[in-house]
Amino acid sequence: MGDDYVKVRVQLEQMRSFGEDAEKEEEEEEEEGADAEEQQQLPGSSPPHAPVSPDPSSVTIAGSDASSTSVTCKQRGKSRSRPGRDDKNSCGKHLQDLSLHGSAAHAGKNLNRLGHERTLHIRGTGKILQGKSETNGNYVSIHPSKNIPEVKLANKRRPVTVDTAKAKTSLEALKISIKQLKWKEFPLGRRAACDIYWHGVSFHDNENIVSGQVNKFPGMIEMLRKINMSRAVRTMQELFPEEYDFYPRSWILPEEYQQFSTQIRMVKENDATVNPTFIVKPDGGSQGDGIYLIRDPSDLKLMAGSQAKQGVVQEYIHKPLLIDKLKFDIRLYVLIKSLEPLEIYIAKEGLTRFCTEPYQEPSQKNLSHVFMHLTNYSLNVHSGNFVHSDSQNTGSKRTLSSVLYRLAAKGVDIKKVWSDIIALVIKTVIAVVPELKVYYQAEIPPGKPGPTCFQILGFDILLMKNLKPVLLEVNSNPSMRIEHEQEVAPGVYEYVPSPVDKEVKVGVIRDTLRLMDPAHRKPSVSQPRAAGFEHGEEIPLEAEIQERSPDEAALPSLCLKQVYPKYTKQFNYLRLVERIASLFIRFLGVKGNMRLGPTAFRTFIRTCKLSNSNFTMASVDILYIDITRRWSGSTPDSREAGMGLQAFVEAFFHLAARRFKSLPMREQVASLLDLCEAQLEPQSGAEDRRSVSCSRALPRANKTQSLGLTNPQLNSPTPLRRAASQDYRLHQRLKPRSLRANVEN
Repeated sequence: MGDDYVKVRVQLEQMRSFGEDAEKEEEEEEEEGADAEEQQQLPGSSPPHAPVSPDPSSVTIAGSDASSTSVTCKQRGKSRSRPGRDDKNSCGKHLQDLSLHGSAAHAGKNLNRLGHERTLHIRGTGKILQGKSETNGNYVSIHPSKNIPEVKLANKRRPVTVDTAKAKTSLEALKISIKQLKWKEFPLGRRAACDIYWHGVSFHDNENIVSGQVNKFPGMIEMLRKINMSRAVRTMQELFPEEYDFYPRSWILPEEYQQFSTQIRMVKENDATVNPTFIVKPDGGSQGDGIYLIRDPSDLKLMAGSQAKQGVVQEYIHKPLLIDKLKFDIRLYVLIKSLEPLEIYIAKEGLTRFCTEPYQEPSQKNLSHVFMHLTNYSLNVHSGNFVHSDSQNTGSKRTLSSVLYRLAAKGVDIKKVWSDIIALVIKTVIAVVPELKVYYQAEIPPGKPGPTCFQILGFDILLMKNLKPVLLEVNSNPSMRIEHEQEVAPGVYEYVPSPVDKEVKVGVIRDTLRLMDPAHRKPSVSQPRAAGFEHGEEIPLEAEIQERSPDEAALPSLCLKQVYPKYTKQFNYLRLVERIASLFIRFLGVKGNMRLGPTAFRTFIRTCKLSNSNFTMASVDILYIDITRRWSGSTPDSREAGMGLQAFVEAFFHLAARRFKSLPMREQVASLLDLCEAQLEPQSGAEDRRSVSCSRALPRANKTQSLGLTNPQLNSPTPLRRAASQDYRLHQRLKPRSLRANVEN
């Protein structure tokens, strides 16, 4: 053996115990549940730009003769928390540590340059490795001259960690997705922070999450209840009636029962041949529970014991598209990747759920035939006619693509149908986003640590006979089961695998995780409008994955298609209510609050200069009390006093109608928004407004700027606290005052 080899061997023997100590420390860290694998590099070297490698980081020394020795060490350690361990490499039996010092730092600085000389000094040997470097894939090789070792470096990214302790019914599909991605699952939770938390029901399944990403938005369950959903769409129908004609006409129960009864009676009086059918849905119902059909308002079941039933009654779609004489609906999965900027993805594949009895137009005789009129899977699965099929194009549950192909074979323009469905999804999300932002800032105020949010929604869409899509409802917790119930004995059911569900749902979850991979998430920069309202003009790449590891390269292409902001130019004009919500959030004042007090409402009027001799501050107070009391009566479960967003929108519409009487309603609202934003612009200056961002990846300095604290007069916490403390006194002063029916002076 050469002298160089002997000296290196002596040095390695001296460092044996040093490596064993490092290995013991790492084992203790793993017992604590912390994933200690991280990228490590030579001191002074720049981060590698080569694609990530699935193999562990290694340092290899090879001699030129037959007795050459290869030493590979798996590098572990938390370099940020323990900087002194940068040179510790934990090795198993027959594997030793190798510490590179001296000119290694110099070599690392130029490690990625081709054709330059490299020098590495091995401590204790007095020898220098020289040669030219080349980069090949994940390795950087130093090709030495005769009798000089070769050094190879490889880096592996830390696996993404997913907390699945609260995943509930989506657990099986989630496990398969994590395994395909080769990520790390924590089925019992973890004391250290995970990259992604997968909740089965709501944002609050886990408490005190201050980092990572959660697959639920705060407030999504509340916003997608039948009543709130109907109100949000109704607001958009007032502004854009032609664009929001895909949602059936609805009445809220019990508060609009008299209005519903009067309208139906007038319709029948005008035309005796008209006998419409209506479908009644409980507010918080799911899986078809509590749904029934009626033909007369007197058939409504308004009471549940001593309490009034909360729900909606909607027009029933008489002429649905039929396949095999059966009514069906489409379950489409939609990912909201972020709220600010708004990013929406639609799954290219979905499910179609079929009724189990041939369809007939509703009559008094067949109103109770739920297997004929209701497409809910949870109802039809209990029918004796339900067909479980392993094929994607037969049975009572099929893939969306199989139905579209069948329609295409009959000459249907599938591109037009798909385009209409995309438009329906975007418009629906735009309708619910304003109040979602209010919920978000209440749970995670700007400046407070919090996770990033994303969520998969289930859109239930019905195709009419003329191929127009109609929105039935949106589910905040769509079923992600990949098994189905099967009766194995009378009254005894068990879950068996469902190939159709697995094909669709595993792809949706897996590709959602790929899009939310922390290694690929980059903050999008939005262009602020007047008053700092951000519209997310930047359009990211549809693939969303700039660099793909070998593991990702083996996966199929994304099944999720970005539709917003990809089509932002076609739909951005619909976001008027979001701009109103931006004003509402700005004047809330107290972090975590969701309602506007009377003093804050006065501040809004005064700051935007909306009062004058014909609309005094006394009239402002009366308007506030009138609208707030009416909305408080319609939402008896409200826990807070004050004006919520929906009430504020109504007040804003009223102010717009007073100010711009000669314009159509949409232009009235747009003109008042421009006026308010113009009044706020000089005060905010060049600084961004206090934003409600669901992306916490921005630097802390940017978050501070986005709070809009540059204007001491409007945004200083002192006047805001003073305004909050004056709310009660103002309520008491105005309480005895009688309300006038007409608030205009």
